[in-house]
Amino acid sequence: MRAAVLTAWKASPARFREDANAEEDFALGGYRDRLIVELAQNAADAALRAGVPGVLRLELRDGVLTAANTGAPLDAAGVEGLSTLRVSAKRDHVGAAGRFGVGFAAVVSVCDAPSVGSRSTGAVRWSREETTAVVAAEPVLAGELANREGHVPLLRLPFPDSFEVPEGFETLVRLPLRPSAVETVRHMLQEASPALLLGMPALTAIEIVVDGVTRTVEPSGWHVVSVSGEFSPDEVAAYFADRPTEERARPYWSVRWAVPEQEGPLPVPQVVHAPTPSDEPLDLPALLIASFPMATDRRHVAKGPLTDFLIARVAEAYVLLLEELPRTPRLLELVPALMGKGELDARIRRAILRLLPDVPLLPALSAPPPVVQSPSFEDAALYDPDAAWQVEHPVREPSDDGWVVSGREASVVNGSGELLAVLASIVPGLLPAGWPARHPAMASLGVRRVELAEVVDQLSGEAIEGRDPAWWRSLYDVLPADDPEALGALPVPLADGRLVRGPRGTLILTTPLDLAPLGLRIVHPDAAHPLLLRLGAFEATPRAVLDDPHTKNAVAQSMDSDDPDAVARAVLSLVDAAGLTAGEEPWLSELALRGSDGSLYPAGELLLPEGALAGLLADDAGFGTVDSSYDSRVLTAVGVLDGFAVVNDADVLLDLDSCDHDLDEEDLWLESLPPFDLPPVVPEFTAIRDLELVADWPAALALITRPPLRGALLPLRIDGLEVPSYTAWWLSTHPVLGGRRPLELRLPGADPLLTGLYDEAPEGLDHGALAMLGVRTTLTDLLASHGGPEELLELLADPSVTVDRAQLRALWMALAAVDPSRVAPPSSVRAVLGGDIVVASADDAVVVEAPDLLQLVTDRPLVLAPFDLAEALSELLDLPLAGELVSGTVTSTGTERPVPKEVRELLPTAPTRYVEHEKLLVDGVPCAWRYFDGMVHCDGADGLARGLAWATGQWNDRLAVAALLRNPGDVPLLLAEADLS
Repeated sequence: MRAAVLTAWKASPARFREDANAEEDFALGGYRDRLIVELAQNAADAALRAGVPGVLRLELRDGVLTAANTGAPLDAAGVEGLSTLRVSAKRDHVGAAGRFGVGFAAVVSVCDAPSVGSRSTGAVRWSREETTAVVAAEPVLAGELANREGHVPLLRLPFPDSFEVPEGFETLVRLPLRPSAVETVRHMLQEASPALLLGMPALTAIEIVVDGVTRTVEPSGWHVVSVSGEFSPDEVAAYFADRPTEERARPYWSVRWAVPEQEGPLPVPQVVHAPTPSDEPLDLPALLIASFPMATDRRHVAKGPLTDFLIARVAEAYVLLLEELPRTPRLLELVPALMGKGELDARIRRAILRLLPDVPLLPALSAPPPVVQSPSFEDAALYDPDAAWQVEHPVREPSDDGWVVSGREASVVNGSGELLAVLASIVPGLLPAGWPARHPAMASLGVRRVELAEVVDQLSGEAIEGRDPAWWRSLYDVLPADDPEALGALPVPLADGRLVRGPRGTLILTTPLDLAPLGLRIVHPDAAHPLLLRLGAFEATPRAVLDDPHTKNAVAQSMDSDDPDAVARAVLSLVDAAGLTAGEEPWLSELALRGSDGSLYPAGELLLPEGALAGLLADDAGFGTVDSSYDSRVLTAVGVLDGFAVVNDADVLLDLDSCDHDLDEEDLWLESLPPFDLPPVVPEFTAIRDLELVADWPAALALITRPPLRGALLPLRIDGLEVPSYTAWWLSTHPVLGGRRPLELRLPGADPLLTGLYDEAPEGLDHGALAMLGVRTTLTDLLASHGGPEELLELLADPSVTVDRAQLRALWMALAAVDPSRVAPPSSVRAVLGGDIVVASADDAVVVEAPDLLQLVTDRPLVLAPFDLAEALSELLDLPLAGELVSGTVTSTGTERPVPKEVRELLPTAPTRYVEHEKLLVDGVPCAWRYFDGMVHCDGADGLARGLAWATGQWNDRLAVAALLRNPGDVPLLLAEADLS
């Protein structure tokens, strides 16, 4: 062999160069990291040829890697195959892992002196050093050797060798490693996995010894599916047209899938094995070993018809693998997603996904849905235009371990095992608990995800026909209560046999009552469940039943009912059980009840025979007398009148459109309220009705002014302002106190300033009650009340009302403090004219703001009050001030004189000089004094005293100053009196 190779090299030095380059390409390229794989492959092929279990022992010790294996020994053909490139000695061996004749070149990447020997046939070695020496001895090759810097093809020239093979093995490969390659090989040994054995079935175990530590790799713990076949000549012609000749000589194919039996990440590189690892990624949790054709780099799968054929077989084998695995949710992890990490990965995935949806893989709690086919008319033996061209194929029978369905037949519901057990009879092809409804693989398999709302929709028709109420309760037991929206249309069986959609508005009785006449949706007692309450059903306490719209409708329509007495009995029994009191549910007053005359009346128009109201109303009030055996408490609770009926309401908007309780003059009461920017809302509204029907007011007021009716008289507080309640307003504006309106009266012994304005109220009611009825108490309360100031002005403008001058002055003083926006200017006012109190037209009256102007307006009605209140009264009454009607100009001439010093002792701030007139004229009118332009003008001592007192702001001292001017000797006495003031 050496001679033949050397002869060829010498005959063509380019052949030497070609062999060196090719070996280097394979060693450093496609087989650079395949050392362990190629050693295992050779061991597997040796065991296959010998027909014995293959065992490989790999040992790394002192920088030397040895590989001992069982099986057929090394023979001449084997040596030739190892010493050549792309000439495999295994081409006729079916099942051989080696098929390209280049795998042993992997040793070149780590070793310069490999050797192989068998116990029975001898050994050979290859040596870079010896080969270099042989080549260097040939002059014709010396130039090429120099050009390659001494690099020669290592495996082309074998040399004889001899060494011992370990006991129990037939062949040994010995590789003295380069120092730089020791750690690389150590890493390769650490990565050796069961994948090597799964791809080489002839190899049963690999023993790996590193620095004296042994571990054994075995193909255990894997579930494996293998398929294989042989190509026919026609198939060879079709699939191998683009493949090398020696591949066409091996017309076999094989596919093997393996998955670990234990859950966890795949313990092997996720690449395609063909059968040794390639660089084709395969991102599936399974190991694929297939006889894919490889490209020239031996790292990637070659494209072509053979690869297309094998992809289809790979997909079919993968389906077989999944069919053999336990039917647990772990199967979903093996369902590929659509996107792959490479082209081949993606093609394999698509091929698998085309098959999986129709493969029975999934366990089911129920039979799959029947298959409905719509054939064409070509399938008919005889054309029939009336034929219903749909064929429903019968459902197949379950297997020994239950139903197994394909993805397209399966349905998944996200729920507990208990829920799914109940739904099994409703949902066809239902997967058991533990199968995640939202797993991506469900969509890939075509599994129909049934949401809870859809499950509820399926609870209809034949699926639930004949289900008793207890079955429904068992369903409610297992339904999730955290999704009320999905359960909104859940069917509910009723006590009357109906089945209604949606728990909302249904009632679960807590007390046995005969409520059939009311048409209520009462849940059957055997189906009652807390879930229904969470979904909108009401626990049917008597009060809850009363709140039900069906009950309210039955009451509202009771006058026209076919059996009003039955409706009355049902409602009265509810009211009795609920313990209602009068006025709690005003709408009950519409309930039709029998009167003593046999006629039907609304309950609110009936009186108790011995009730307190019976003797208070007018004969033509229109009320009947109730005829019933029920307790008076029950009858009054539905509106039958014992005393006055009371209207109770909450959050009432006080405007004409919203506040309508069918009360007498309610609109007038609303109009009497003070204006607001927006209609106010009162949180609680209470009013006594039927006041307009009262005939006996003393007796009626005795009832109204006692609790609980007295509360209806309390004022309403709106935006910080108190206004009369409806009841108080109505009573205050009607003649209920001795034929007089309460607003026309005052409390006995009340504020004396009200004397003459109001008459005293009659005795019989306490003062607090009279005040709530509107009877006047004090001037302050009158002015603070809504409309009080205007009422006082109206009374003062009434000539029949008598007031004295002191009282009038006090009333004007009180009115001066009123905000002008609260009153409309009066057309007439009470005033003083020439010393008399008169009622004068507002056009004539004047408000006097300074005493020196009085002399100029004595001919007009005067509104007199302390001068500092004049402007406020002028604005309130819209009357002119005196200074606005006269100019007050001094028109006479006088003499300027000094103010007596004695006056300055009494008035320290008095002016030093004044003007004395023989006859003082102001605006041509004779006057006693005038304070004008900062100077006091007068025509006598009394005028001077008034002018000085006004000028100094000590008007109250005017009489003392006048006395001083008349008798200066009285100064000490006047000063002493001033000190005492």
